[in-house]
Amino acid sequence: MSKNVVVVIQEDPRKTHRPVEALRIALGLVAGSHRTTVVLLGESVRLLHEDVDDITDVEILEKYLPSIEQLEIPFVLQSKIDRAPLRKKFHIEYSSDEGIRNLIASADRTLVF
Repeated sequence: MSKNVVVVIQEDPRKTHRPVEALRIALGLVAGSHRTTVVLLGESVRLLHEDVDDITDVEILEKYLPSIEQLEIPFVLQSKIDRAPLRKKFHIEYSSDEGIRNLIASADRTLVF
C-alpha cells in the first residue's frame, strides 16, 4: 500500500553527511510506490545550490542529482529563503512555516534528518 512520506532535512550538509544520505533514502522511497516529498529547512537548502563543492559527500550527491531531477521529486522550501543560488531544474515549491507544519502533519510517515 502506497504511503505519503515526508523526508525532512534540517542539518547543514557542509558539516555532516546525513543530508546527502537523506536524499539517497528519499530517492529509494520514490523508486518504490510511495509518494515522497522532501522538505529542506535552514542550511539544508544548499543541497540544491548551483555550487555544491563545500558539501560533505559531494561526489555522492552529484551521482544522485540527475535521478532526483528525472523522477521530479518534489522539494518544499521555506518561502523566506534566498532563491538566487538554487538550481532551476528541480521541482521546488515554497511554503510558509505553517504550510510546512501542515504538510508534515498530514503525512503517513515522516523521516527527519
